[in-house]
Amino acid sequence: MNGSTRHGFFRVAAGCPRAHIADPSANLAEILDLVSEARAKGVQLLVTPELGLTGYTAADLFFQQTTLLQAAEDALEKLCARTARLDMTIAVGLPLVRDSRLWNAAAVLQKGRVRGLVLKSFIPNYKEFYEGRWFSPAREAARGEMELFGAKVPAGGDLVFRVDGEPNLALGFEICEDIWVPTPPSVRLAQAGATVLANLSASNEGIGKADYRRELLKQHSGRTLSACVFANVGVHESTTDLVFGGHLMVAENGVMVAENRRFRREAELMACDVDVDRLVAERLRQKTFAETGGEGKPVRAVALEGMSLPKSTRLLRAVDPRPFVPSDASTLARRCAEIFEIQTAGLARRWEHTDSKKLILGLSGGLDSTLALIVASRTCGLLGRSRRSILAVTMPGFGTTSRTRALALRLAETSGVTFREIDIKAACERHLKDIGLSSRDRSVAYENAQARERTQVLMDLANKEHGLVVGTGDLSELALGFATFGGDHLSMYNVNGSVPKTLVRFLVAAAAEDPLHAAESACLREVLNLPISPELLPPGGKGEMSQKTEDILGPYEVHDFFLHAFLRLGASPDKMLFLANAAFSGTHPPAALRRYLRVFLERFFAAQFKRSTLPDGPKVGSVSLSPRGDFRMPSDARAVAWMERID
Repeated sequence: MNGSTRHGFFRVAAGCPRAHIADPSANLAEILDLVSEARAKGVQLLVTPELGLTGYTAADLFFQQTTLLQAAEDALEKLCARTARLDMTIAVGLPLVRDSRLWNAAAVLQKGRVRGLVLKSFIPNYKEFYEGRWFSPAREAARGEMELFGAKVPAGGDLVFRVDGEPNLALGFEICEDIWVPTPPSVRLAQAGATVLANLSASNEGIGKADYRRELLKQHSGRTLSACVFANVGVHESTTDLVFGGHLMVAENGVMVAENRRFRREAELMACDVDVDRLVAERLRQKTFAETGGEGKPVRAVALEGMSLPKSTRLLRAVDPRPFVPSDASTLARRCAEIFEIQTAGLARRWEHTDSKKLILGLSGGLDSTLALIVASRTCGLLGRSRRSILAVTMPGFGTTSRTRALALRLAETSGVTFREIDIKAACERHLKDIGLSSRDRSVAYENAQARERTQVLMDLANKEHGLVVGTGDLSELALGFATFGGDHLSMYNVNGSVPKTLVRFLVAAAAEDPLHAAESACLREVLNLPISPELLPPGGKGEMSQKTEDILGPYEVHDFFLHAFLRLGASPDKMLFLANAAFSGTHPPAALRRYLRVFLERFFAAQFKRSTLPDGPKVGSVSLSPRGDFRMPSDARAVAWMERID
């Protein structure tokens, strides 16, 4: 945990004060109110709108050097005096006259000092914008500094504000139009290390413009692998020709983290936490990030002091307990449809390439094999082949219940595929006798013998039928090593290998609602109601499942959360727990989450040898464990350092 961040989180705020046109004293009072509110919320960076000390719409009053412009500087000086004891960084906009030019500037303050003056690089002079009448672009600044309040202050559009003691925290600022141009100045600021980019804006409203602005900020944060804070002027600007809505947004790596409701009549402060450690982890992975653009355009570093941590450890942002599953129903539906297309496209290509006559898969009646059957059925439709070319094999073993056995049969029948039942109990009993395993033994050898027998049956059937064995194991099982090496770990092509367990359920549910699977819809819904189980130990006295995977490992929703945090966010174990406690508050107690994290890390490290020999399969999301693609790890790596961080 560093000085100005807690678990990599940094608290930012976008503020929209009530504007008083050409009245810097009144605007100062409004900004000070926002500062006071921000301080109470533990904000470390406060961003206010473009030209906030005068109002954006002052027009030709900007030429009033000895009146309006001087009053704006006086207001800035008073703001410095009133915030002299605050280590919060504050960005405020004002017109500034220097070197016989007028600049649209953002003053970046900390502890009563202006640490830098960011000058607007691109001056819009088209349609409703007429800024070229008053302001000069940053490139015309002859010197890299300006005198302000008796001190030399760095000035320009090339400043990166680096925070003392925080290698992952640096700030970059730009003004309104700068983000709308093809190559925003903040691109090179980000490539030079700025993880938080702020935009002081005066963007008017118009039909569809808010949607465009929203997408612009999300895309910009994604391209620059940054957190973008956007503070816009509000409804109290002059309405002579334009209306402004006070749009406030914070986006992080392509995702909107916080957004307000526009057209508020009162002043507003929107605070949230951004994850700078996550952004740096992403930059470390994407090696091309620092290699593109910005050549020959160095930036200058400006030092900021460390900033106080918020007193409360509660995060000011939502933490999704199901990061692999979109919470919005329409987005989830589109995601499921796209995943099916990826899976079927991959399987179709492999089926054609191998010139196989059939697809062979083990059908247990559980979620994973059901999803594989759905994908295989859709692939038949894609290639114009009969579903009878799918050979679904159920292989009852020592733990198979009558319910799942019957469900597998009905699922095959309603799907219209070729079905075959091969009881493996006798073969397994002979094998266990051959290796000298006691008939009373219920160890992992007893369980794995069944899984390997099933795989042998499928592989040999594939040889006999000139078929392709379709794998069914999912991403979560691969992460936890909950697959038998040489058993269900193997296949000729695994369509589920990068689909996490929490998403598998929604894919099956989506298929149940699809007219394409109307015949098997009732069966699919029944599959969704079954507990997750490998069914390798004999059923209980009443024929019920004696093994439930989540009783053994812990909830898959928690393990999927840890998997996403570990691989996608690059989070340390202590941060994973911090996030999990925020996501599962009221659902899973902290002690249980700590226990589940130990299970996750122990099993994840121990199971790498299985992942090192995975069969081919399509990547469908942002996380994959393919040793040929996303994740390479030595099979003999130890988890000691990670386990120590849990405590």
